[in-house]
Amino acid sequence: MNLSDLEELHYITPIANVESIIALGILSNREIRRRKVKEVSVAAEEIQERRAPKVLPGGKPLHEYVNLYICARNPMMYRRRSKHLEICVLRLSTNVLNLPNVVIADGNAASDYTAFWSSPSGLAKIDKETVFAEFWTDPDPIVRLHNTRVKCAEVLVPDRVKPDLLFGAYVSSPEVEATLSQGFSSPIIVDSHLFFRG
Repeated sequence: MNLSDLEELHYITPIANVESIIALGILSNREIRRRKVKEVSVAAEEIQERRAPKVLPGGKPLHEYVNLYICARNPMMYRRRSKHLEICVLRLSTNVLNLPNVVIADGNAASDYTAFWSSPSGLAKIDKETVFAEFWTDPDPIVRLHNTRVKCAEVLVPDRVKPDLLFGAYVSSPEVEATLSQGFSSPIIVDSHLFFRG
């Protein structure tokens, strides 16, 4: 993947968190705890348990990074599709890739098979076809596991993504758009497909 292939980065979050994100930015797990921010989590508990002890090359724990997706229409979103009325996908500028110490994960960062690369050069290690594929299923269970991991490729940002890098959001329906727009001034796009609703 090249930078020209990438229009934006994605952050999946409950709408309940957007007010805090507009004020403080997107915070890493550690920063949320340190600042005592009350936030609703969209993450699966078992995945967080796998991420908590993970340390990236260079010695920084995974929970000290904000995790952005290259494509939010992924297995994580699929698992949360029933919560589509409560969540949104925030759109973030690719300028994030040029921030200091940003890391590219060529798949789900919690996986033992994922490699980590410096940004932005690490984009070259991303399998564009798999990340942007419509589906990740395959009759071969090994290929399916590989696709599931790669589809969740991440951009890891130390500590915080500032609010000025946020420029819009996706929601699943006009109903959710009406809810989000009450405190969100950036453009909102209704895209049910992104949320596996159509």
